Amino acid sequence: MAREIDLSLLRAFVAVSDTGGMTAAGRRLNLTQAAISQQIKRLEAQFDTALFDRGRRELALTPSGERLIAPAERILSLNDEIWGLMTSQGFEGEVRIGVPDDLIDVFMPPILREFAKAWPRVEVSMQCRHSTALLGALDEGDIDVILTTEAKPNEKSRLLLSDQLVWVGAPGGTAHERTPLPVTLGDEQCTFRAAAVKALGAIGRDWRFTCAVSNLSAFRAALQADLAVAPLLSQTVPDGLEILGREQGLPTLPTYYVNLYVAPTDPSAISLELAKHITKSFANRYPKAA
Repeated sequence: MAREIDLSLLRAFVAVSDTGGMTAAGRRLNLTQAAISQQIKRLEAQFDTALFDRGRRELALTPSGERLIAPAERILSLNDEIWGLMTSQGFEGEVRIGVPDDLIDVFMPPILREFAKAWPRVEVSMQCRHSTALLGALDEGDIDVILTTEAKPNEKSRLLLSDQLVWVGAPGGTAHERTPLPVTLGDEQCTFRAAAVKALGAIGRDWRFTCAVSNLSAFRAALQADLAVAPLLSQTVPDGLEILGREQGLPTLPTYYVNLYVAPTDPSAISLELAKHITKSFANRYPKAA
């Protein structure tokens, strides 16, 4: 007797595990909460075991669920890869993407990995530049797709994420206690520069630049060495740094937005496909964030 698993049940299971709830999983899969609940019950009945601990506010995996999650993700990934290969238009060639330095480590690896699986014959070239420079390159036709960090959404773009700008510094550091406050920022084109200067001016906090850097490694080194504090999006704060706030005498910073742009004139099919992968990745990761 053949024993086959319904992939839609596995997809619901992974979605609930990722989002922590039936309702959020339903939003991801465009299904009702009741439909997701029924799919989970069917999968549990098939294996004759509970997969989620329902005694908590946020659903947690049982030991059986923990055993299932990794192979379930592999099966779905392989299914999606096969589907893409067999139904694709056979994209080939090159697509050029631009991303600000602080977004690359956090957001791009899973996007590029999944895109490469779906379109192995497409070469992706990536540029790392400030948002203003990327917008100029897009208008000039030198790049196909860009991500930007901006002070507001743009009607010409797709909003991927709204996120709080926060102060960061070395764990247990004292840079925030110094007067004038040592601040490290990117160069003159740094997206967060104006917001940081305005916020410090609003509370009358005396400050000074310690260094202006455009290389993320040098930026992190300055912060980890407790030479300064700096503004970053809360979702991009790297390991080895901590978020600082009012308790440390630092002003609240505004919300910033991660926007997606595609070439405004005759975008290629490949670039539109990459934009679709990016949008899906952000939607899966932050179903309520944008």
